Amino acid sequence: MQYYKVLNNNTIECLLCRHHCHIKEGKTGICGVNKNENNQLKNLVYNHPSALNIDPIEKKPLYHVLPGSQVLSIGTVGCNFKCPFCQNWQISQTNEINSEIGELTPYDMMNIVAKYRCDGVAYTYNEPSIFYPYAKDIGELVALKGALNIFVTNGYESIEEIEDMDWIDAANIDLKSFNPEYYKKVLKGNLDSVLDTIKRMYEKGIWIEITTLLIEGINDSEEELNKMAKFISSISVDIPWHLSAFHPDYQMLNTPPTQLTTLQKAYKIAKSHGLRYVYFGNVDMADITFCPECNEKLVIRDRFKVLENKITKDNCCPKCNTKIAGIWKKKNPFH
Repeated sequence: MQYYKVLNNNTIECLLCRHHCHIKEGKTGICGVNKNENNQLKNLVYNHPSALNIDPIEKKPLYHVLPGSQVLSIGTVGCNFKCPFCQNWQISQTNEINSEIGELTPYDMMNIVAKYRCDGVAYTYNEPSIFYPYAKDIGELVALKGALNIFVTNGYESIEEIEDMDWIDAANIDLKSFNPEYYKKVLKGNLDSVLDTIKRMYEKGIWIEITTLLIEGINDSEEELNKMAKFISSISVDIPWHLSAFHPDYQMLNTPPTQLTTLQKAYKIAKSHGLRYVYFGNVDMADITFCPECNEKLVIRDRFKVLENKITKDNCCPKCNTKIAGIWKKKNPFH
């Protein structure tokens, strides 16, 4: 993939996200980390992670991908959105390179994955589309070793970037609202672009799960929840929908946390549209994958820990033999 286009002698167009920033010589785009240097796009965070952890895959959250597996989570600085509720705002809303971790090349990342026997790499914490050149170089190396590649994203990838994502196995995509004005005025994005990304990733064969952070008075009306559920079900009723509770953070410290009753209302609406797999997030209760046909408890989780997994080797319910959608088998393992 070509990451930019030259527009004239001192301006380039960045192709890493839907903003398609026109960047003049010496300047950066909206994200603050992609710069025009000598009429070429320089990714300033390449080799410079700001966050690096080994996490359970359930934390991404991905519930239908290798339950109980461990992934190396990588983030940099910068973002192409301005969400006032961001839980990682210390890194996403700055463009200052973090020097504490030091430089780590894609080969260094591959060696970390091998050393700790991770089953995959998650590009997360901040928006991965803006450090796509770094992520892809890591991803192609770990894919050769059989590790999964996972995007945790706001869904603002450019069409060019999505078309280049043959190396991506799974993604959790935020659907933050179904209100175009909220996306435009508050988040500084475009709802239609996010919806298009969800469709394109699904059609490309990337396993997707969707997360909505429910904030009371913002995106929890029955009308908006029905629109979101209808949209997801129109693509596939097998797409898992994670309904997460809001906790006060960043610029929304005075906004009350989401009540369980709000999540339960959204759950009922999701089910009324035929969605087979609906989960709660940021609440202290078990999350269970039920068989959509016989209601058998298949995967039982306590927060991010898998207590039981009864899905068969053929990816089916052991009771009624219904196929359960997801990625249940590892590739050729690193170890």
